[in-house]
Amino acid sequence: MATTTATSATTKSLSQGLGGFLRAHRERLSPGDLGLPHTARRRTPGLRREEVAALAGVSVAWYTWLEQGRVDASRQVLDAVARALRLDDASHRHVLALAGFAPRAAEPRASYDPNLRGLLDSWPDSPALLLGPAHDILAWNRAYTDVWPDPAQLPEEQRNVLLLLVGDERHQQVLPGWESVAMDLYRHLRTRADRRPEDEGFRRLTSRLRSARPDLDDWWDCRSVGDFTPRTVTVTVEVTRQSDPTPRPYAMNLLLTPQPQDTTILVMTPKAPKVPKTPTTPESTDPPSPDAPASGAPRP
Repeated sequence: MATTTATSATTKSLSQGLGGFLRAHRERLSPGDLGLPHTARRRTPGLRREEVAALAGVSVAWYTWLEQGRVDASRQVLDAVARALRLDDASHRHVLALAGFAPRAAEPRASYDPNLRGLLDSWPDSPALLLGPAHDILAWNRAYTDVWPDPAQLPEEQRNVLLLLVGDERHQQVLPGWESVAMDLYRHLRTRADRRPEDEGFRRLTSRLRSARPDLDDWWDCRSVGDFTPRTVTVTVEVTRQSDPTPRPYAMNLLLTPQPQDTTILVMTPKAPKVPKTPTTPESTDPPSPDAPASGAPRP
């Protein structure tokens, strides 16, 4: 009986998460985005429910219940709603997952495969972190501590890459462009959090992020999801540990580990700096003078 109750509560949470996700995307769209005429009298932001319902081919009442988490939907209908809301691939997959049409993520494990630690150590020049489901730092390599503050010097509860990027000045000095990286990591986190509403770890992290940076509440209220975008970042190593503090470029990627591991690897691969081309003097196309000495011959 208890199991049935827990399952029902989880299903209800997923339905409510789906409704909130659809509503947030509806409110972000304007009539012009869909080629609809714009009227001056609009009491709510974005599209009206009846406009989305018409585009998706469903009734207004049914779509209202969908946003309220009161009805189940077939995959075909959800596909039609996703098209009506102009969802990208990542958001479309997220909608299907919330509705139960994608494999559920594995439950988090207290430990991780030691082979993953060996993988990190095999990259002597590439700073790398092994991250848990909520982006907690589980392991790191020597190359990471050559660039970033050593996680071993931090209390375990502070070892979270998102918390450090948004709230620790030393990490922000190493990565001046930390904002876009942190926001992308948070969007990736949401793809997991909404699919596991029963997991308290995600809610605890969001609460801590709000406390650390209340000025970024618009970030923590954001409903968008997506995969982490590979990018080139420029880091500046702390002067105390590097005689040449010249900024260095790295290619940053977030790698998914094989199931049943529910971890990711954030790795930074060094990129060769661009060397400016040295201008060369163009060779003369004029014919040699008849009085000029042969090549290598001394002049009189």
